[in-house]
Amino acid sequence: MPTSFELNGRSVTLQVADDTPLLWGIREDAGLTGTKYGCGIGLCGSCTVLVNGRATRSCITPLSEVKNLAVTTIEGLHPSGEHPLQKAWIKTQTPQCGYCQSGQIMQAAAMLVDFPDPSDEQIDNIMSGNLCRCMAYVRIRKAIKLAAAEMRDDIASSPTAPETAAHE
Repeated sequence: MPTSFELNGRSVTLQVADDTPLLWGIREDAGLTGTKYGCGIGLCGSCTVLVNGRATRSCITPLSEVKNLAVTTIEGLHPSGEHPLQKAWIKTQTPQCGYCQSGQIMQAAAMLVDFPDPSDEQIDNIMSGNLCRCMAYVRIRKAIKLAAAEMRDDIASSPTAPETAAHE
């Protein structure tokens, strides 16, 4: 049965069964391999994508649940791979093996929408569902803090940024 949704800003229709996991639709049918298969039961976070801006485990989400919704994968986070999180990951040399990193970055991207200046505790709590076998958690936290600061600076320096009392 055809399933239509937005994938990284493009409308797509996949000819697969409605119960096909989103992960396999993304990887096998759409040909985007940045989203990884880890556990297949939604526990490790390697398969995390954004669905309408919310972190979602694609290995346990049937395609029927994303009909007419917007799905963003690591490939769609920024057209040239220059999202502040991606740049921070490189600057802090966060990845070791790199397998979990796309899921980590996507979870962090969703978190920064709700918490633009996250505390260490918020980062640890929200990111705790994304496992890293290389144990790069300290670097992950550092990269998130760096990206959050850059994103706040970008907003503050935007020509459409709201005026603050300091500018009056």
